[in-house]
Amino acid sequence: MNFFSVYIILFFLLWSCGDEGSNVEDKITPKNLQITVQIEGATNQNPYGDGSGIVNFKATAQDVVSFKYIYNGEEFAVSNGMKSFIFEKPGINTYSIKIVAIGVGGASISKMETVEVKRMFDPPAELIELLTGGSSKNWRIKSEAAGHMGVGPANAETAEWWTAGAWDKAHTAMYDDNYTFSIDQSFIHDTNGAIYGLANILISDLGPSNELINSDDEIENYHYDAYNETWEYSESDGKETITISNKGFFGFYVGGTHSFTILSRSNNEMLLRTLGDDENSWFFILTTEERPEIPADPVFTNLVWSDEFDINGLPEDSKWDYDIGTGSNGWGNNELQYYTKRTENVIVEDGVLKIIAKKENYGGSSYTSTRLKTQGKYDFKYGRIDVKAKLPGGDGTWPAIWMLGSNIETVGWPACGEIDIMEYSGYNPGRVQSAIHNNSSYGATVNYRVKTLENETTEYHIYSMIWSEDQISFLIDDERFYTYKPVSKYDANWPFDKNQFLLLNVAMGGTLGGEIDPNFTSSTMEIDYVRIYQ
Repeated sequence: MNFFSVYIILFFLLWSCGDEGSNVEDKITPKNLQITVQIEGATNQNPYGDGSGIVNFKATAQDVVSFKYIYNGEEFAVSNGMKSFIFEKPGINTYSIKIVAIGVGGASISKMETVEVKRMFDPPAELIELLTGGSSKNWRIKSEAAGHMGVGPANAETAEWWTAGAWDKAHTAMYDDNYTFSIDQSFIHDTNGAIYGLANILISDLGPSNELINSDDEIENYHYDAYNETWEYSESDGKETITISNKGFFGFYVGGTHSFTILSRSNNEMLLRTLGDDENSWFFILTTEERPEIPADPVFTNLVWSDEFDINGLPEDSKWDYDIGTGSNGWGNNELQYYTKRTENVIVEDGVLKIIAKKENYGGSSYTSTRLKTQGKYDFKYGRIDVKAKLPGGDGTWPAIWMLGSNIETVGWPACGEIDIMEYSGYNPGRVQSAIHNNSSYGATVNYRVKTLENETTEYHIYSMIWSEDQISFLIDDERFYTYKPVSKYDANWPFDKNQFLLLNVAMGGTLGGEIDPNFTSSTMEIDYVRIYQ
């Protein structure tokens, strides 16, 4: 036997011995994977835990060698199947964790486990002192400050879209609300019987209301009793956050998370932001300062001009002039009437001025009416106007008692400034509005308020405006419901340091009048008197 043959025999003997000694086992897949989840501090009353964010997992299985947990892209290997996580995202959030049971030879089975858990933080001592004063402390919306309410895009740092001026929402239920924080983390919202908020969200969350919805889809005085909740502290992106339990909120009801991020704070003030159900950021300033009164209006008692409408026939030529025709583009508002000075449209009878809108073909239009004005006859700066009037009804009617700057022919509109003492749309009964137009806001102006009113077409009401160098206030039956008072006055928002003249009219259709009732025939605004005091 040669050397090569011996080598081949030895190779096969060695190979055979190695095969017998390897004894490689088959892969064995685990069975019956079971997961037990325990949220730290969870009870029937607090199913999401005690706020620590700690969740304990325990995995068991048959024929298992080891376990692996996979969360947020990371893998955690454990031999006994037990693993605890601390979920740091503030508030109540849902998390998904994959648990893998590994058997002999690497065979495995897995399950996804979903857990909903709360993570809260211990409030800093200085914040507790700020909120509660060591016991309980009252807060309110800082209504006297510009920007006490605002709105912007989601997660914005500032109210980019709109901010309220001082006392801008004085006609709503917001400014008399009180919020009390206590050191035991209880929270009381004294609503004084009503709140203010987005209509669809109020109705969805808190129930239907008989209150009217304004043109901004808001309910200004939604009946809602005082309530008790709790407050909790958390942190988000390094910012302090206060969450009110259940439906608790500050200022203006927008639904959402009911969590308010503290953007800034001082000894007696906080700027807060919340994300509403409308996916907008809403901003509020809270303060502990004593609530100031809305600035009082000056008292004007010297009667300087009036018309008691004691002389039958057309209004007195010494006091009134007329706009005639259709103007430009329906007087700038797509109005459909032709203004005349005929007794068919304007007449004084038995101590009452009557402005009559009629359906008739005249001058190429399908409706007629009258627009009276004191332009060139009388104008003034600062004072009080009282107009006692009964309004016309019917879809499409648009009566107005208003003023324009006497310099309109040189500077144009809206630079001259417009003060709408009373506007009304017949298609929307029970709602009367007052408004301000100028270069800072005109047309669909943000400077207006709506007042709910009963019997406006069947009874007389007194529509008033008080105008001073500081502010312009609007009243109905001597009750003030809106004050226009820019914090900083400049040409664009305050052209009201110059004389204005008065207008009385009933328009048909147009941007505010809307679609006219096809069965409309006529409707009348009746005015008992106009009085101007300085």
